[in-house]
Amino acid sequence: MTTTSLWPRFQKYFLRYDDLDFSIDISRMRFPDGFFEKMRPLVEKAFGAMRELEAGAIANPDENRMVGHYWLRNSKLAPTPELRADIDDTNARIKQFAGDIHAGKVAPEKGGKFKHVLLVGIGGSALGPQFIADARRLYRNFMAIAGK
Repeated sequence: MTTTSLWPRFQKYFLRYDDLDFSIDISRMRFPDGFFEKMRPLVEKAFGAMRELEAGAIANPDENRMVGHYWLRNSKLAPTPELRADIDDTNARIKQFAGDIHAGKVAPEKGGKFKHVLLVGIGGSALGPQFIADARRLYRNFMAIAGK
């Protein structure tokens, strides 16, 4: 590629989104002419699949569940008013609980304040909370057997 051909290519493939304060220059990437036209059907298929997911399509057929991790960051994207309300209510309760811990309203059995937090998250699945529930149950059983 000659330096005289770089400027037109830069002008064609430099993307700027002022509203996002984002720019990207892909002009020096080595994709062939016609690449974007060739990829158009695949991109349209991917965007269509994403629209279906955002609208609440079942994405996990084994569990018959929707996938909307991004709804948790912006509940307005949830496909139903019930889901939006559940997300908003859960987030409010989490913030209240965290505030209560910081304020000392929720404290360890022996007094004082909590010093450590264990947060287990496994993607967007329910496995993290299930792990914590099982661990607590095992700990209580162990303590009962140990006589503590």
